[in-house]
Amino acid sequence: MTAPVFVVDAVPTGPEFVLDGPEGRHAVSVKRLRPGEDVVLTDGLGRWTEGVVKAAEGKDRLVVAELHEVHEEPEPTPRITVVQALPKGDRGELAVETMTETGVDEIVPWSAARCITQWKGERGLKSLAKWRATAREAGKQSRRVRFPHITDPMTTKQVAALLTTADFAAVLHEDRSHPSEPLATAELPTSGSIVLVVGPEGGVSPEELAAFADAGAGAYRLGRSVLRTSTAGTAATALLLGRTGRWS
Repeated sequence: MTAPVFVVDAVPTGPEFVLDGPEGRHAVSVKRLRPGEDVVLTDGLGRWTEGVVKAAEGKDRLVVAELHEVHEEPEPTPRITVVQALPKGDRGELAVETMTETGVDEIVPWSAARCITQWKGERGLKSLAKWRATAREAGKQSRRVRFPHITDPMTTKQVAALLTTADFAAVLHEDRSHPSEPLATAELPTSGSIVLVVGPEGGVSPEELAAFADAGAGAYRLGRSVLRTSTAGTAATALLLGRTGRWS
């Protein structure tokens, strides 16, 4: 089992570091770490170091010693971004959680035309905060040191602009009236960026498909079955990680 990961504002250089606050409480009261156990401290942006628990004090203070040198994990390539249409209820957090665990690099919340859920005002800010908190916790749980970036919500016009910057852009779409190619055999770049668009439960509208096609994104399918919007991004990310060699 790899060492548990905790998030810090700045990765310490030693000789000792006190992990306190919510992260310290989680380490001491939830994980119940004891002297001699290994931990990883990261800023979630790729910088990290390892250390050994020296003492657990009270309910929320973990003293970490024997800190190693600070490492920096390079940006993965090709970089995978998933544009995720807003699902209903808590299925958005489920999508963020599983995509983070799988290895996605960036998630873009998208207010698609057929989304039942729309982020507006205070509710939208709270929903975005939940997605970002979910990515942080899932990143820790999956032992990542570079967590996915959750952007501000984008409109269809903004998504189209993003697609023009990608080295490979795809819309996951399955419709007998609109031909699509299998993602499993698409020609993929070995570097740069890949952007995938996952539509809502009601599907991507013809107008959105046209806008994305003009931006250079083709329509692709995963398989014979139709996945829910909250699972399609995870399945597609896993497929691409395997095909690009990032899972090797």
